[in-house]
Amino acid sequence: MPVNLAASSLKKPIAIFYEQQSWFVPLFNQLDARNANWLKVDARNHNYDPSAQAEYSLLFNRMSPSAWQRGNGHAIFYTVNYLKHLEEKGVRVVNGSRAFAHEISKAMQLTNLDSLGLDYPKARVVNQPSQVMDAAEAIGYPLVVKPNIGGSGAGIERFDSPAQLKQAVDENRLSFGMDQTALVQECFTPRDGIITRVEVLGGKYLYAIKIRTTGKTYNLCPGDICQSTAGEELERRPGCPVDAVKNGLSVEAYEPPREVINAVESIVRLAGVEVGGVEYVTDDVSGRLLYYDVNALSNFVADPERVIRFNPYARLADYLISEADANEQKRPAQTHLTGVAR
Repeated sequence: MPVNLAASSLKKPIAIFYEQQSWFVPLFNQLDARNANWLKVDARNHNYDPSAQAEYSLLFNRMSPSAWQRGNGHAIFYTVNYLKHLEEKGVRVVNGSRAFAHEISKAMQLTNLDSLGLDYPKARVVNQPSQVMDAAEAIGYPLVVKPNIGGSGAGIERFDSPAQLKQAVDENRLSFGMDQTALVQECFTPRDGIITRVEVLGGKYLYAIKIRTTGKTYNLCPGDICQSTAGEELERRPGCPVDAVKNGLSVEAYEPPREVINAVESIVRLAGVEVGGVEYVTDDVSGRLLYYDVNALSNFVADPERVIRFNPYARLADYLISEADANEQKRPAQTHLTGVAR
């Protein structure tokens, strides 16, 4: 690949701010291939001076809400403050403080879906285990209980009956997560075992894939699909849409209806998510189209050239470089940016 002159001429580096150490190698490779001025910033061990001026032309936030599963939960709320600091200092932040606040609150995600008039698995948000049984009665069985701050399916548990749920409440084994808030949410059954994942770049539709799930991996009560968050290797997440290809699930490129694309773009616009994924299903029982996961830490599908006929990491690298270059060209008075890409 020829050298990208804009990439090599950036006065300040592009920063990739991340906690999980193996998920973003394809992006790193694409930035290197473009001779980009970039660096890694490890969220697990970080500090900043509130009075310091901007060090970066752009920061791409890749902090994971499932960091608490890997002993790095301390970086989650730290990241909220750090992103706001950077935005105040005029750094162009991709997936900034508004997007990250949305990423670490499943409750906020549902509120946003509701405000847009989009259907989602019905739920109750609770902050005490003693509230769970009443919430479950309103939802019906089967259902799941999941922490508000989860990530990759962390802490989700399915219950098929009041007796099962009451036992979990009595044994105090429900996971309410870092903010002691949980969702009691209905299960659903994907029609024909199919879920659809839609990816956006710059807040706009990039591609979509259909994943035909197996009954064993996806008994989908799930709002969330990934089965493991602690492993460093992606192969250890057998249900994740990102890894569906390498785990033997049937994956194919798909062009969603225009109304779905419009809905997804509205979702990410409201959330401030510039790079991310939205997943939806058609519930086999009710026939409802349900949006059930909005993910600002979305990784692109494995083996993308075969599945979707292009490399989305290449487009992501070009997007970051373009945004960084545009931010450096702005006058200081114009540099406060907190929303999604224009």
